[in-house]
Amino acid sequence: MRIGHGYDVHRLVPGRALILGGVRLDYPLGLDGHSDADVLTHAVMDALLGAAGLGDIGRHFPDNDPAYRGIDSQILLSKVRELLAAKGFRIGNLDVTVIAQAPKLAPHLAAMEQTLSATLEIDPARINVKATTEEHLGFTGRGEGIACHAVCLLEE
Repeated sequence: MRIGHGYDVHRLVPGRALILGGVRLDYPLGLDGHSDADVLTHAVMDALLGAAGLGDIGRHFPDNDPAYRGIDSQILLSKVRELLAAKGFRIGNLDVTVIAQAPKLAPHLAAMEQTLSATLEIDPARINVKATTEEHLGFTGRGEGIACHAVCLLEE
C-alpha cells in the first residue's frame, strides 16, 4: 500500500466559473488558474501521483503549456487514472477536505463524490469529500481563495 497527500490553492476572482470536484457551483467568483482551476481535483491528482511516485500535476500538465489552457480538470484526472492503471495501481480510497469560507459546499459534496468516482471509475464509497471554513481567518477565511487537501491510499 502507498499513501499520497495533495494540496492545492487558487485565488477567487470575478469572471470565472467556480468548479470544485468537477461540479459547477452558482457563485459570483471563480478560481483563477491556467486550467479550469478546480482546486479539489488538482489536490486529488497530486495525492494520486505522489502515492504512485509519479511526481505532481505540474510535471504532467505544466501551466505554461497552451494545450491545458482552460481544460476541464476531469480530463486531466482521467489521464492520471490511466497512468496509475499502467503502473498497476488501484485506488483504495480518497479523503478530501475543501477549505472555503463561502460558498456553502455541503449541498454539493455528494455530487462531487459522484463526479470523481465516475472519472476515476471507482465505487463512490471509496471517496469522501468534506468541507470546512477557517472561521474568517487567513486568506480562505477572508474569501480570497479556496484551498484543498487530499489523501489517498493506493494498492499495488
